[in-house]
Amino acid sequence: MSESEFTPENRPVDVYLDLLRVRMDTEDYRLLLRLVEPVLEAIDEHRLSGLDLALDGGDEELPQEVRDEAALVIATAVTGRLDNEVVELDVDDDGPVRVVTDAETAADPSRLGEIADIIRDRHRQNEELRGIAEASGLPTDF
Repeated sequence: MSESEFTPENRPVDVYLDLLRVRMDTEDYRLLLRLVEPVLEAIDEHRLSGLDLALDGGDEELPQEVRDEAALVIATAVTGRLDNEVVELDVDDDGPVRVVTDAETAADPSRLGEIADIIRDRHRQNEELRGIAEASGLPTDF
């Protein structure tokens, strides 16, 4: 079935949300919807490029399960795949980083190592840029 053949209530993301509604605690599900609805609307309206998304909950503490499920809902909406997984990678001394990937990649230690290396490089570049910005008196909130 191609994406154009999915009815609005049969898109993979809608199927996944229906499964979560049944499986999750009601309050956690409501919290999840508050997180993902703006993103899903932006995806539907093709205006995702200007959207800033943080799954940390802002002022309120979000349960890790809600953050993980929100990431999976968004990944499902973007990819149309239901086999996404959240994996935890050790990339530096700051603790693990959680990423969403497809099931095949999640099961491949070699590929996960490559992803961890890319994240380490990105962190290193960000720290270098932050140092340059601080030395130049520029804002460092990137």
